[in-house]
Amino acid sequence: MRKFDWDDLQAFLAVVRAGRLTVAARKLGVDHSTLSRRIVALEQSIGATLFDRRAAGYALTVEGERLVPDAEAMENLAIRIGARQDDAAQGLSGSVRIGTPEAWGTYFLARELKELARRHPELEVELVANPRMFSLSKREADIAVSMTRPEQGRLIARRLNDYELGVYASHAYLAQHGPIDERRQLEQQRWVGYIEELMWSSELDYLAEISSTIRPQIRISNVISQVQAVASGLAMGVLPCFLAAREPELVRLLPQEICLRRSYWLLTHADARDLVRVQVVAEFIRERLDALGPAFWLPSLAAADA
Repeated sequence: MRKFDWDDLQAFLAVVRAGRLTVAARKLGVDHSTLSRRIVALEQSIGATLFDRRAAGYALTVEGERLVPDAEAMENLAIRIGARQDDAAQGLSGSVRIGTPEAWGTYFLARELKELARRHPELEVELVANPRMFSLSKREADIAVSMTRPEQGRLIARRLNDYELGVYASHAYLAQHGPIDERRQLEQQRWVGYIEELMWSSELDYLAEISSTIRPQIRISNVISQVQAVASGLAMGVLPCFLAAREPELVRLLPQEICLRRSYWLLTHADARDLVRVQVVAEFIRERLDALGPAFWLPSLAAADA
């Protein structure tokens, strides 16, 4: 194999992640002909075709698929070396991207960023609060918060906090449909739930735990919109208590019988353990959670202690 340029490997990874040459070129800030030449140069140095060029985009060949983990390993090493040098030379600076579920990121972490900025004014923080899983190996985020602990990959997972969910309806809904004081009445109600094919974690399948016969008539892809739909009186729903508590129109039903628990997990890539800024932000998140206390997330526990 002839000597190859590290820039060519970066070009290769960009095309793998984008799927299209023009999109990858735009992300790298180069024209597509330059990017194409880099891919050809890498193929020539390796002596193998890495992509099938198709009208719909670039598809990896078998040799291309074999190269991906090695290229990502080299990328991780380069990032670690560069980050250590930056941290040592400049203090805590650079960029940290945090990927979180939309409710956790919006109603907890976004409110804490002011304190993080006060402590580290040179740090650039990107918060991506979307209902999805984030790939740390593909650099979609430096830190991810997940509802599921990963069982594979070179990830470090730490349990952040548990939270509680309950069945909610609005005052208007109950005024129209009557009081609900028995579990069997739930099967006769109108429900809001998730769109099944957009349910990004199996942990979101709440209704199945309440009754196998409940089928939501209204399906919404994210929990913040579900809260607003339930608060409007449209239907009932299973909602995180820390969100529902913000809506005075909502009433929790059968809290002694129905109390679901879920957990949030903090994920970092194993190769990020030497990145000072990533570790500082991760510890900041844990610190602010500890300061908030479990009562915010687990109202039934707080009521029992009262």
